[in-house]
Amino acid sequence: MEKSKGLMGEFKEFISKGNVIDLAVGVIIGGAFTAIVTSLVNDILMPIIGLILGGMDFSTLSFGIGGAQVMYGAFIQAVINFLIIAFVIFMIVKGINSMKRKEEEAPAEPEAPAADIQLLTEIRDLLKK
Repeated sequence: MEKSKGLMGEFKEFISKGNVIDLAVGVIIGGAFTAIVTSLVNDILMPIIGLILGGMDFSTLSFGIGGAQVMYGAFIQAVINFLIIAFVIFMIVKGINSMKRKEEEAPAEPEAPAADIQLLTEIRDLLKK
């Protein structure tokens, strides 16, 4: 019984860590973002590319080998989805790294002396006079 309490306690500690919660939020947002990019590619980009290429519909591009149908148009759409998602993630990471560099380069503000040190400095200066 005590082992299960220990296990449950460890699990509770693990699940309540910020890293796990951040990861879960990232996965959920990533799933929603993937749906947006898929819609962008399928509903906006591919029809425009199809018009430029003479009214071609990429989703129906395929060829047959024996009794199998190879849907290479769907593959082209998946590659475009991947490239867009990879580019957006690259831009986000680049922005975060840029902000981190700016924080590191910013000079640290000098700390104000403590009140007692400031008072002692004033007393010293008065004694010098």
